[in-house]
Amino acid sequence: HTMRLEDAAYELVSPDDVYRHVPHLNRSPAMRLPVLGGAWQSTAGIVRHDAVAWGFARAADAMDVAIVQDCEVTGIDRDGGRVTGVRTSQGTVRARKVAIAVAGQSGVLAALAGLRLPVETVPLQAFVSEPMQPLLDCVVTAPALGLYFSQSARGELVVGGGTDAYPSYVQRGSWQVVEDTVAGMVEMFPILGRVKMMRQWAGVIDLAYDTSPILSRTDVAGLYVSTGWGSGGFKTIPIAGREFAALIATDTASDLIAPFGLDRFTTGRLVLETASASNRM
Repeated sequence: HTMRLEDAAYELVSPDDVYRHVPHLNRSPAMRLPVLGGAWQSTAGIVRHDAVAWGFARAADAMDVAIVQDCEVTGIDRDGGRVTGVRTSQGTVRARKVAIAVAGQSGVLAALAGLRLPVETVPLQAFVSEPMQPLLDCVVTAPALGLYFSQSARGELVVGGGTDAYPSYVQRGSWQVVEDTVAGMVEMFPILGRVKMMRQWAGVIDLAYDTSPILSRTDVAGLYVSTGWGSGGFKTIPIAGREFAALIATDTASDLIAPFGLDRFTTGRLVLETASASNRM
């Protein structure tokens, strides 16, 4: 319904259409969760995460943005209620404005400035299989099973699982999620029952209590935060990054991001878009 309201290319399709798009999908009437229909987004696409990240980095470097690697932030300096700089393992950087945009470490860095953010941090797991012949030409997602996957140009299945059921900063995830993800994948595609998983890892993500992101000033003057993106930040950050930069430059939130400020947690005007963050459903 939200997709229709936003006039996005999105349609509900019948089981026959689902099987036409994904012919290897399990057709057994004995499935625990039989296919009753699907949602198809014809204009969607698949991109390589690392290639996009490097693209952003190279573009920033070309605009003389300083990118310092292997540099840990150890403190955020304040003079009363105003930020004055950042302490790092390679020295101190003085600044009138500081932005925190560090995904799963947002709460840790905010605490260095004396702030407590309304987020929790959980590991989100992913898997990569051995290479195989072309099987999928689209992304398949099943929120009820807590998984989604696609096939890379090298033939590997790239599989995303759910989050752990408890907050953690450990970047390996729990066995329960591994078992649930693999079981769901094999239930949907029995043909994959003997495929080997080559790699598994987990990355920590921050989730706000209403599952919507936070793009906001903070109670510390000159300190800004972009967090709470869950697993959706990769797709949204091009426009959100532009609006966040404008907020930092002007100290004024545009109409687009104004509802996503920290003040919503005190006014009660939460942005409840749980359907867009199926990892928490």
